[in-house]
Amino acid sequence: MKSLLVTGGAGFIGSNFIQYMLSAYEDIHIINLDKLTYAGNLENLRAIERDPRYSFFQGDIAEKQLVMDLLSRKEIGAIVNFAAETHVDRSISRPDDFLKTDVIGTFTLLEAARQCKVERFVQISTDEVYGPALAEPMKEESPMRPSSPYSASKGGGELLCRAYCVTYGLGAIVTRAANNYGPYQYPEKLIPLFITNAMENEPLPVYGKGEQMREWLYVEDHCRAIDLVLKQGVPGEIYNIGGYAEERNIAVAEKILELMKKPKDLLTFVEDRPGHDFRYAIDSGKIKALGWEPAVSLEEGLAKTVSWYKKNKEWWKKIKGPEFKAYYKKQYGGRMKPQGGGL
Repeated sequence: MKSLLVTGGAGFIGSNFIQYMLSAYEDIHIINLDKLTYAGNLENLRAIERDPRYSFFQGDIAEKQLVMDLLSRKEIGAIVNFAAETHVDRSISRPDDFLKTDVIGTFTLLEAARQCKVERFVQISTDEVYGPALAEPMKEESPMRPSSPYSASKGGGELLCRAYCVTYGLGAIVTRAANNYGPYQYPEKLIPLFITNAMENEPLPVYGKGEQMREWLYVEDHCRAIDLVLKQGVPGEIYNIGGYAEERNIAVAEKILELMKKPKDLLTFVEDRPGHDFRYAIDSGKIKALGWEPAVSLEEGLAKTVSWYKKNKEWWKKIKGPEFKAYYKKQYGGRMKPQGGGL
């Protein structure tokens, strides 16, 4: 039996995907390659770490020899590449990290996959490569107009996937997902940051007036879609994966506070970040035609996510230590507006 290589499998979506696949299939072997940067956490995989169908290797996808050694020693049938730098705010201050992982790292994986004759390669990308959607939701053929170093680097990785498919016949497929949320998400992202801050009665920092629109996708729905693309997706194609749950950031914050029975005066408005796209929205008709639909509504997903963070305080409290708090203070501390500003 050929193995499935999951890169970045100790991160948020990758660890959820590994657990989903192991629960869905008995006859499977998953190899997890992860650099274990600040957002990679083996605690995410504690429940399956002793499963004989699972193996972990620590390493950087941009290290050519390491990747080649792994692919040549293991019989890999497919690669799902989650490994990436993903936080837009960090890409503004450290764009070089994003280019190294999201572009050079993707190239290194593709070249190794080509040489080792890997049959299928799924590149996990983002709806942010489209840039802002001001009218109709973006379709797969819509142009890429990235606004941040993060989305630009993800777009670069996508173009390499297409080139390797067209030039070398590699079975590469790209998925572009809406904003994910759910268990094990690193608490610098909007929903887990707001949930954990509310639990500690700390301010919820909302950019600008909080009017930015995002489409939200529960992580397990995303995992099901990736599984489907892995089996039925057409090489060279792109698949949008949306949650059909478009909402303003301020409304998401208010829903979280309501679920947690916390006062709205925890909302604190901060100076908007540079190049902040107002709206993302994607048309997911193409993957729906394969038989996929999101199963979890935003209301249900938020309730499940709040419940998970309440039950797993030890997990996120370890993360939100001195280093996190120093980053958080640097990121938001000087940009706080007076209470109630902006609404």
